[in-house]
Amino acid sequence: MAHTSIRREQSHDIDQELVARAIENKQAFAAIVQRYEAPLLRYILRLGCKDISAAEDLLQEVFIKTFVHLNDYDTSLQFSSWIYRIAHNEIITYFRKEKSRPSVLVTPDTTFIFENIVDDAGLTELEGQRYTSAEIQAAVDRLETKYRDVIVLKFFEEKSYEEISDILQIPQGTVATLVNRAKKKIRFFLEKSKQ
Repeated sequence: MAHTSIRREQSHDIDQELVARAIENKQAFAAIVQRYEAPLLRYILRLGCKDISAAEDLLQEVFIKTFVHLNDYDTSLQFSSWIYRIAHNEIITYFRKEKSRPSVLVTPDTTFIFENIVDDAGLTELEGQRYTSAEIQAAVDRLETKYRDVIVLKFFEEKSYEEISDILQIPQGTVATLVNRAKKKIRFFLEKSKQ
């Protein structure tokens, strides 16, 4: 836990330096793009944007908004939470326009994440049952958006409750409640699927 806290602090310091440079010299913004391009694209895809070209367009919009509003960034907050919030808002807007329901994207390298969700929800081989990644994904996909969002941020993006709170702009207590309810719903959907 302390190791994670130190890593976040170091990351925060790097971000602060990059933002300061980018505010002074707009060319330095490229370093922010380079640092966040892969994680944000992965986040956009994980939240259910299955069309890679649409995901890349969304990513471009995120960076444009970040660039335009960089002077508005409050340096007392984590920059990563701020840029993820911009990404989250862009994704929500995209799904509203498309009138589609997002689905969490599973890839071979994310299978262990679904297993972590099951472990955390207390479902590890419950009553001798073993759940496949496809079953777990189906359960996560059935969640309402507010629950799916916190599950993706907590388990896939490995964000702390504080960071999730900043990204979604909801109190930490609400984040904890949403995570617990989401786990209960996942458990319910999985148990129901085995009946």
